Amino acid sequence: MTDDLAPTRYRSLFVSDVHLGSKGCQAELFLDFLKHNDAETIYLVGDIVDGWRLKSGWYWPQAHNDVVQKLLRKVRKGARMFYIPGNHDEFARDYVGLNFGGVEVVPRVMHTTADGRLFLVTHGDEFDVVVRHAKWLAFLGDSAYTVALVTNTYFNKVRRWFGFEYWSFSSWAKLKVKNAVNFIGTFEKALADAAVSEGADGVVCGHIHHPMIRAMRGVTYVNIGDFVESCTAVAEHQDGRLEILRWNSLRTVYTPSAVPELTTAAKAAA
Repeated sequence: MTDDLAPTRYRSLFVSDVHLGSKGCQAELFLDFLKHNDAETIYLVGDIVDGWRLKSGWYWPQAHNDVVQKLLRKVRKGARMFYIPGNHDEFARDYVGLNFGGVEVVPRVMHTTADGRLFLVTHGDEFDVVVRHAKWLAFLGDSAYTVALVTNTYFNKVRRWFGFEYWSFSSWAKLKVKNAVNFIGTFEKALADAAVSEGADGVVCGHIHHPMIRAMRGVTYVNIGDFVESCTAVAEHQDGRLEILRWNSLRTVYTPSAVPELTTAAKAAA
């Protein structure tokens, strides 16, 4: 199946928690999303690359490389792009203030919507008590979570064979665990309070893989979600309205980019 329609163009797009370099990453779905959606400004709100997983074992299939190339292509075509590192790609925090291929690396940023609202944009891990004060526990939890995601990947392969859309068992199970639900509620309140303290009208964040747009504590709380479990992004329309975009099925068939043949000199260097 092919689709030659022009991509839907938004004023802004917010994506987070893609986790390139991990087996749970839904790279093909994300590539499909990038093909069909575009924006004047794109915010990469943390955990785009999973440095934690890459440290324990290298995993970088062609689809993950294609994601990077697709994002850089959007910059070359005129999109402004901000990269706000998260806890899984905290290595990028060493490069805050620099510009790579047109991608601006910043710790956080203020975004003004078309209707004049001011939003604090941050990954959100600095408001996670476990990540801040017990990083070893976060790593332990991440390992268990990875096992769940790998299981989820095989589960969805079976679903696709039968023609069903992507569905996250791990995301569903998380919302059935009382402690997880309590953690999400505490996280949301902390981010809303951060927006209030910054004098903003709202906050846009990622980190907890739980997409949501709702009013709380006098501001608008927006969680982008992820492209591991929920496969979501947040779009700002030309009038300033914010919407969660869910991308649970491929609109086009993914064909990996051809890998160029190494020259003799390159082979010798390798």
